[in-house]
Amino acid sequence: MRGFLTLVLALATVLVPLSVVSGLPGSFLPLERAIPLSQRVELEALRARDRARHARILQGVVGGVVDFSVEGASDPYSVGLYFTKVKLGSPPREFNVQIDTGSDILWVNCNTCGNCPQSSGLGIELNFYDTAISSTAALISCSDPVCLAAAQGAATECSPQINRCSYTFQYGDGSGTSGYYVSDAMNFDMILGQSMLANSSATIVFGCSISQSGDLTKTDKAVDGIFGFGPGALSVISQLSSRSITPKVFSHCLKGEGNGGGILVLGEILEPSIVYTPLVPSQPHYNLNLQSISVNGQLLPVDPAVFATSNNRGTIIDSGTTLAYLVQEAYDPFVNAITTIVSQSASPIISKGNQCYRVPFSVGDVFPQVSLNFAGGASMLLKPEQYLMHSGFVDGAAMWCIGFQKVQAGLIILGDLVLKDKIFVYDLAHQRIGWANYDCSLAVNVSVTTSKDEYINAGQLHVSCSQVDILTKLLPLSIMILFMHIIVIIESHFW
Repeated sequence: MRGFLTLVLALATVLVPLSVVSGLPGSFLPLERAIPLSQRVELEALRARDRARHARILQGVVGGVVDFSVEGASDPYSVGLYFTKVKLGSPPREFNVQIDTGSDILWVNCNTCGNCPQSSGLGIELNFYDTAISSTAALISCSDPVCLAAAQGAATECSPQINRCSYTFQYGDGSGTSGYYVSDAMNFDMILGQSMLANSSATIVFGCSISQSGDLTKTDKAVDGIFGFGPGALSVISQLSSRSITPKVFSHCLKGEGNGGGILVLGEILEPSIVYTPLVPSQPHYNLNLQSISVNGQLLPVDPAVFATSNNRGTIIDSGTTLAYLVQEAYDPFVNAITTIVSQSASPIISKGNQCYRVPFSVGDVFPQVSLNFAGGASMLLKPEQYLMHSGFVDGAAMWCIGFQKVQAGLIILGDLVLKDKIFVYDLAHQRIGWANYDCSLAVNVSVTTSKDEYINAGQLHVSCSQVDILTKLLPLSIMILFMHIIVIIESHFW
């Protein structure tokens, strides 16, 4: 009997893991060595083989994290925008596109564009999208449901003669673009586990621009297009998350100092100090409930109704805006409070119509902290560099100007001036936005989804092992320990 139980225990050591891997209890799979024992293989070759295998295994994971490189800076006197690269078509071609949370559509310059810039002062080579050289490209017709959906959020029209779904967009700075919708492959590296990258692609709908106006025609800050991250149905984040390819959340951390750059992920950045405020529902932009503004801990004397969301009023987050904009009812008390506090150390001056200050010391030693207070008790703390702009020198001292711009009426817009040097999480699954001050040159923790609306910690940006991976590894061991425990009980019963 003892010998029989020993044999059963030995078999259990082999069979339990096989049952777990196959997913069918009691089933057996013939196994062969992929690399014979007599054949010597270099360690790096084995690692490469494992990486390829792990990528195949993890293809079934719902919602990996997609990491985009970020270039550009918030300084309006140099770059004044942040941009990233997208790979479109088959074979994939690379396009530099501005990161814009204030609009929905991804569009790139078409090869048929007559007035698109041909060169860029940003030191990047401009590319033009051509449906003829992509084997996966297709035009969106007038009868396509995508065209009908697009018509609800933009000036979309169709010409019966060419049966092509066309669009026209106008941006807040007066620039505009027109073109037509296409569908094609978007290629990206998806982070699925600990240092595991899988080459992935998904068919998305985006715009092919054939005409531009305003600042979009200028070469000094020209890029290949705009990457809209808005909440609309045709934004890339909405297209991918609706098919569970990526999570219904994206995050960015825009570096303000030095050469700029930063981090952009289709996924959730995890940071303990992040505070969240709910999104205002049923809005075309990322509207937040700003309730008050504090300067040096003192509330400004502003009627809260000034901040309320209504027709063309309210507060939005917009990474496509370089500066920040305050309505006059809030702007005047804001500037008055700043000037009163710093008047003993900095000399107020007017430069080109802007309120500026001659600052002989570090601005951090002179200027107060500002707090934007939102619904849910979430405050956004602004350092002086996040509401001031360095505008040169006067009589040997630095001149700093108020970076917030005054508008008579309309939206309060929080652009890159405010967004830089902070983690921002756009949690669309839970209809909230979170932020935390952060050094965006550092690595960040990100998450991988287990479902469309649930997230688990997956470690730093290169992604460490997820909880699901750990549980999967521990499950066979746990079953075998239980099996051994049962054997011991049976054996003691017989002996």
